Amino acid sequence: MKYIPLDAGRNLDLILLGRVAIDFNPLDYNRTLAESTTFRKYLGGSPANIAVGLSRLGKKCGFFARVSDDRFGDFAVDYFKKENIDTSHIHRCEHGEKLGLTFTEILSEEESSILMYRNRIADLQLCMKDIDEKYIRQGKALLISGTALAESPSREAALKAVFLAKKTNTPVIFDIDYREYNWKSKEEIGVYYGIVAGQADVILGSRKEYDLTEQLIRPGMKDEESAAYWHGRGAKIVVIKHGKEGSTAYTSDGQRFSIKPFPIKKLKGFGGGDGYASAFLYGLLEGWDIIDCLEFGSASASLLIASHSCSDSMPDVAAIQTYIKDCKQKYGNMIARA
Repeated sequence: MKYIPLDAGRNLDLILLGRVAIDFNPLDYNRTLAESTTFRKYLGGSPANIAVGLSRLGKKCGFFARVSDDRFGDFAVDYFKKENIDTSHIHRCEHGEKLGLTFTEILSEEESSILMYRNRIADLQLCMKDIDEKYIRQGKALLISGTALAESPSREAALKAVFLAKKTNTPVIFDIDYREYNWKSKEEIGVYYGIVAGQADVILGSRKEYDLTEQLIRPGMKDEESAAYWHGRGAKIVVIKHGKEGSTAYTSDGQRFSIKPFPIKKLKGFGGGDGYASAFLYGLLEGWDIIDCLEFGSASASLLIASHSCSDSMPDVAAIQTYIKDCKQKYGNMIARA
């Protein structure tokens, strides 16, 4: 069953809006950041990683973003072009703002952390003049990353994009993607997350992220209550993630589908969510059954947490299919299906 209407005549499968950043992951891991001395540079930022993931899976993506007017900005734009992602609506900052820098600490396969530098940040300079209705009309769907709502003028640009998407019958996907940086208060998070979630056709987030979104509406809801509430606001699919426990998708026709993580030897504890989102959305764009979308997303997430990077390690369709097949041969067909 197709839960969201997709206009096959539009030339972009998905337009994403949100942050582009630079990741520095240690090559001498299993030690603290204070002890690490050698790092490898990657393109980063959840929506950027999702765009790369979808492009590797054969989908055509566009992007609304601001990047720095320097060599790191060049790196980001060139990386997108190499991945066949449309960069026509990625603009340069005009007042010296810089791309966010993310340094990762990999102490063990179970213990990882992230240190972000996000002062005077480029991605939050996205402004309303950057949002183009004609461009939105080219996308089958629009994805809003929650980090874009953390500060003006980016939050107004994101809201403009949401309202233009509704005007143009473009389905809205809300990846809550909470990061503590740049927000002024907890209540502020609830206000802006609540606005966008109330306009979304698909919502993706962890239980903690739903709690932040719902804090001013109806705090303390359980998963089923959250799904029912957002379905009542118009969402067709509500995906709630519980990390190692797996995730569940609730559909507006009253069904629920659950998936567990695929077994793999982890390298790090981050990056899986971006692989999950890109592969899940790939299945959705292909019109797959929801359980198959979840399985594809879970498999991609496992591959990502076993890899050193996020963007560079995004798998193609064949790699995910092969991994699923190998796992089922080794552990049984129901290995990830709850």
